[in-house]
Amino acid sequence: MMDINKLIQAEHVAHCEADEFMADMEAWTESQAQQLARQDGLQLTDEHMEVICWLRDHFAECGPEPLGRQLSRALDENFADMGGLKYLYRLFPKGPVCQGSRLAGLPIPPGSFDMSFGSTH
Repeated sequence: MMDINKLIQAEHVAHCEADEFMADMEAWTESQAQQLARQDGLQLTDEHMEVICWLRDHFAECGPEPLGRQLSRALDENFADMGGLKYLYRLFPKGPVCQGSRLAGLPIPPGSFDMSFGSTH
């Protein structure tokens, strides 16, 4: 059963956090992603950049996802040949949706900050 209080809180947090990240597709640069990744203790590889570029392309094509779980499913399907979410969590230990979106300069979808969603903080 869905806890409405968690949903309301997650949406509130996601919208506040989204202001921190750039939604302007033109303003993002790979060097910004590298700098943010270093702050997270990551060194971006070609594999990371493939996911980040996929997230940006998906956002440009489909717009923002209404829920983080939908983006998680889309990522899992797209990277299934490489191991799906297990592969993505190895690349982005703080969560492929949250951390991946942040590094891609995109707003984090609502509902992605719920601890039961699988993101880490």
